[in-house]
Amino acid sequence: MKSNAQQKNYMIHTVAFYNFENCFDTINDPKTNDDEWTPTGAQRWTSKKYHHKLENLARVLSEIGSAQNPDAPTFIAGSEIENRGVLEDLVKQPKLINKDYGIIHFDSPDKRGIDVALLYQKKQFQPTSYLNIPLYVYKNNLKTPLVLKTESEEKTDDVLQVSTQNNRIYTRDQLLVTGFLDGEEINIIVNHWPSRSGGEKKSSPFREAAGALNRKIIDSLQRINPNAKVITLGDLNDGPYNKSVKVALGAKAKKTEVAPLGIYNPFEEMAKNGMGTIANRDAWDIFDQIMVSQSLVKPDYSSYRFWKAGIYNKSFLIQTSGQYKGYPLRHSATEVGFSDHFPVYIYLIKEKQ
Repeated sequence: MKSNAQQKNYMIHTVAFYNFENCFDTINDPKTNDDEWTPTGAQRWTSKKYHHKLENLARVLSEIGSAQNPDAPTFIAGSEIENRGVLEDLVKQPKLINKDYGIIHFDSPDKRGIDVALLYQKKQFQPTSYLNIPLYVYKNNLKTPLVLKTESEEKTDDVLQVSTQNNRIYTRDQLLVTGFLDGEEINIIVNHWPSRSGGEKKSSPFREAAGALNRKIIDSLQRINPNAKVITLGDLNDGPYNKSVKVALGAKAKKTEVAPLGIYNPFEEMAKNGMGTIANRDAWDIFDQIMVSQSLVKPDYSSYRFWKAGIYNKSFLIQTSGQYKGYPLRHSATEVGFSDHFPVYIYLIKEKQ
């Protein structure tokens, strides 16, 4: 890419996140609650529908960020993924196969069997370490008892599941990946925080705990290296202004507000401007966010820095008729859609020497 203002050339990489929404294969896994996503289940999830879903996802993933970067994203973080097998099928899709994506995935304790994962272009990024960090939250940690029914009409497939043995809420692990992008160390944390099942207020402490765990992971990276470049991204089931993001994680809306070791959230301004990645009862919110450490928002582009962020909401991803006109085009009884979320992305740029 070239900046007209300064006539300088830059290296550019796209970092994307997409909630794949119920990306299940057709095989019944006896260890998880995936029965409805089988040929005989409620969704009548056939091999034909499954491959159509993968085709749809591959189309989106290959195009995210294409306005400024013709190459597909260097990094694709995803959520609502049943297992490694669906990712292996996804990266072999015609629109993605020539990008040679590597896969980093762990099975999480979520009872529906949905996990987070990171795909990366092997020619661009070399991972050096990765681990899944569990989030331990318990029903009896709440000041008010958790009632597993909605306090509003907010609908979600993602129902909080409680262990009968120890009251643990089974939710997704946080995935930490460290590696080198063109010789620079980058740390990426992939998230899918606990859902609003049971109501936003009652379930908020679980997401606040997820935000606190995220902050703890970032702190541990910055103790080793105060200039660590950290990107934390995912479906947070909260907006940029909720306590989990603003207080527990401590994210700031403006670059000028971000202290050393702090976190910048470019999606807060977008939320203030009425933009959204998910809709509920005609109200939009940004649950899908990408945040970066202060080390990535410095004005010097001699190494990789954050440039700009966006929501990928092209017209083909939007429902055109019916009750949910204008919403993200998700799977229905008559159509294999894309997702009930729009994907998000940021660009990292560095001046070519």
